[in-house]
Amino acid sequence: MSFYSRWGKTCFDYLLSGALVFMLMPLFFLLAFFLTLYWRGNPFYKQLRIGKGERPFYLWKFKTMRPPRAGEDPHDETRAPAVGRFLRYTGLDELPQLWNILRGEMSFVGPRPLLPEYLPLYTSLERRRHAVKPGITGWAQIQGGKVLAWNEKMHYDIEYVQHQSFCFDLYILWRTPFFVLRQWMNRHEYI
Repeated sequence: MSFYSRWGKTCFDYLLSGALVFMLMPLFFLLAFFLTLYWRGNPFYKQLRIGKGERPFYLWKFKTMRPPRAGEDPHDETRAPAVGRFLRYTGLDELPQLWNILRGEMSFVGPRPLLPEYLPLYTSLERRRHAVKPGITGWAQIQGGKVLAWNEKMHYDIEYVQHQSFCFDLYILWRTPFFVLRQWMNRHEYI
């Protein structure tokens, strides 16, 4: 295990998340205030996810969808109003995950944390994705994210775990905004 993966990554995460919390605090409070008014209540959404060492934790996000009605598919994207879709496409809904990083549950870069019901589906090789902290962004996300098949996501997650380094993390962080912008432009057919 390298110095970076043992100590450097954690220091990098704490320093960057602390700086971002300080710089983005006005935006965070503005979004929380606006969403409190919009949803007439709690602007946050928490969901149980699986982290490093297969330990469960609560992942925090800004609320982007209304609760499902009786008999409605909980994964139905039509439950997201325009404000929710905007937050999702810009990644601003992920801002509360800085709290997860400060708590040591997540990292900026790593495999995305999945729901507990996926654990029984993992092969022994795929379980290696839990050798590192989950991330806000990751190698699989900038390779296609949600459009990738399960085995492709797992391949990229394992590849990240095997080749984790400071330079690799910086590359993924640098590529993430370009990927988000490309996704947004493709969605709106500007290309």
